[in-house]
Amino acid sequence: MTHAPNGSMTPAGWYPDPSFPQQMRWWDGVQWTPHLAPASQQFMPLQRVLISNQTPVYNPFIWTVVLLPLVSILLMLTWQPEFRMITTRQGATTIDPMSLYTPGYFLLQASGVIIYGVSVLMAYLDHRRLGRSGVVRPFHWAWCFLSPAVYVIGRTVIVRKVAPGRGMWPVWALIGTFVLSMIVAGIWMSAMMQSLYSQIGYSINA
Repeated sequence: MTHAPNGSMTPAGWYPDPSFPQQMRWWDGVQWTPHLAPASQQFMPLQRVLISNQTPVYNPFIWTVVLLPLVSILLMLTWQPEFRMITTRQGATTIDPMSLYTPGYFLLQASGVIIYGVSVLMAYLDHRRLGRSGVVRPFHWAWCFLSPAVYVIGRTVIVRKVAPGRGMWPVWALIGTFVLSMIVAGIWMSAMMQSLYSQIGYSINA
């Protein structure tokens, strides 16, 4: 009863009782103490079990979470504001803010809410699929409420632990999606600013 549970440098804590593993005994860092506790989920260490190499770590749900932002990029291209100039009561010429609110604008806003909700649903289904495939405590789907990217990264970390050498493709796809989104958004913004400057120049010359 004086031997450390996992070596002489084992820190203090609850460990399976050497004489009766069905209960926990407190190790004070030097020796076993008389303090006992039931071997419950609260004290038992939760180990991650490696899954078989034949167990898939990808599914349509995670790919949907990763690729859905591309839909927003495509819909952004449908938003083409027609800038109109108006004259204020003070006689100044400025852009009519209502010219921004085209059907494409409202479509983009509505799609953002829908995509967010679908991403959360897909994260939930992916979390459940991983659990059924034997992944112990997969990354929780609720992190997707914070950001789909957070869920994808966290999921990858867990999958790499239970399936060494696999599970990185969603992160690479996420990076590719982000880079493509930045390129398309930059081109779209450049075209919009050019249209704005052209309209301003036309109004001034008129």
